[in-house]
Amino acid sequence: MGSRRNGLKKESFILSVDVGTTTIRCHVYDKEAEIRGSCSSKVVLLYPEVGHVEMDPGAIWKGFITVVKGAVQDAGVQMCQIEALGISTQRATFTTWDRETGVPFHNFISWQDLRAADLVKSWNTSCTMKAIHGAMKVVHFLTRQKRYLAASLIVFSPQHVTFRLVWALSHYKQVRKAVDEGNCCFGTIDSWLLFKLTKGQIHATDYSNASSTGIFDSYQMCWSGFLCSLVSLPLSIFPKVESTCHDFGSTDPSIFGVSIPIMSVMADQQAAMFGECCFDVGDVKITMGTGTFMDINTGNKPHTSVAGLYPLVGWKIGSEVVYLAEGNAADTGTAIRWAQELELFSDVRETSDMAYSVSNSDGVCFVPSFSGLQAPLNDPKACASLMGLKPSTTKSHLVRAILESVAFRNKQLYETMLRETHIPIQKIRVDGGVSSNDFIMQLTANLFGRKVVRPRHQEMSCLGAAFVAGLGAGFWKSREELKKLQSAEKEFLPQGAPKEGAGSPNREYVPILQSWERALRRSMNWYKP
Repeated sequence: MGSRRNGLKKESFILSVDVGTTTIRCHVYDKEAEIRGSCSSKVVLLYPEVGHVEMDPGAIWKGFITVVKGAVQDAGVQMCQIEALGISTQRATFTTWDRETGVPFHNFISWQDLRAADLVKSWNTSCTMKAIHGAMKVVHFLTRQKRYLAASLIVFSPQHVTFRLVWALSHYKQVRKAVDEGNCCFGTIDSWLLFKLTKGQIHATDYSNASSTGIFDSYQMCWSGFLCSLVSLPLSIFPKVESTCHDFGSTDPSIFGVSIPIMSVMADQQAAMFGECCFDVGDVKITMGTGTFMDINTGNKPHTSVAGLYPLVGWKIGSEVVYLAEGNAADTGTAIRWAQELELFSDVRETSDMAYSVSNSDGVCFVPSFSGLQAPLNDPKACASLMGLKPSTTKSHLVRAILESVAFRNKQLYETMLRETHIPIQKIRVDGGVSSNDFIMQLTANLFGRKVVRPRHQEMSCLGAAFVAGLGAGFWKSREELKKLQSAEKEFLPQGAPKEGAGSPNREYVPILQSWERALRRSMNWYKP
């Protein structure tokens, strides 16, 4: 493949952009999945009011163009050598815009935004929700289908798009006017970028992004008409949902000088899962960045959870749909950044050594719940806390307690997954900034009683979107080929595991885990309404 010039065959490449919460980054990948060029730019978050978190669509668009041009330049190649573009984006961040002019009606409202929290609370305690829960219990009793049991427990969350969109429709006059005139487009970041890149030709998203909004029915594989009529959202504003690997059209030639086929758009956690080659049922990946996201491949059916694991579409490629179940812990990187700002250490890289310099945390427990506790405890009113402090407590004890808490939350999510899905775990891969901490990774392996693998590539969302785009463009031929391109940077084998065999966790941590769980319970329900 590639263009022939002067009888010479030119090498071709795949371009992938990841729009994260803090950074937009672009990599140029060659056939060996090696990064040949990169460029990144910062995402500026805006806080117009307390609890409001926004991003300027114009700045995101400018950042996107900058990193694409920068990465191609850094690789020392030409735009015409780019065979396909893949896009991975943070999830559940959205805007609405004018179908005719493409001008946004308001800033992107971030997944971290809490403006709809009161609305969510009043819906969750409403008579309507009680009635739905009651009806679903009856339907579950009659059909014994687990999806109705899950529906009888479902509660809305501010992290989902649903009520932030309801809020936007009721607060922005021009959005309502555009809806009435049939001129309003809604979209997450990927949809907005597709619309801009194709000069308004394409208003679409993919299944992985759609399933992350909370407005999508993963059982019927379409936008939920029931939910939309329940909370009065107009179905006319939603993008068309396409396969993850799909020809989404090409970039308008005025943007990069040539038109580049857009062959994949993908939500970031699902993209990381694909980048880790977690293609088989029971494969697990743990992304440890600002928060921790633990995903398990549940195969061709959505997992129905009663403990707060979220069923997502991982990807749809051809006729195959792969589902994931996801649990998350919100404050992984946040806890480590907080400790750094307190000057417990100056460089994150020294935290591992500090933790290893003491034999235990001297009874200190840290609860990393700056923004409440997620699955399996699901308590938004929990507080972050340090317990068991003594005059003998040193900085190293504190650092060890903080790092331990991250591994303990991993263990909690992992146990929930095992208990809920009953799927035998095949392999466990880790990525994200915090996964570079050897102490956390070793302790995680010990607690799981299983091997944990950290790959050489760290930016997995970018790689995943590139893999999907490359498969679509015929740049790579098969998933088997992708697996061969994977290489491990480090493997963590469980140490001090008991003799009962593999898969049994390390015994010495049992009392420490128990006192940490006691600290967790004491931190719960701290903030009174």
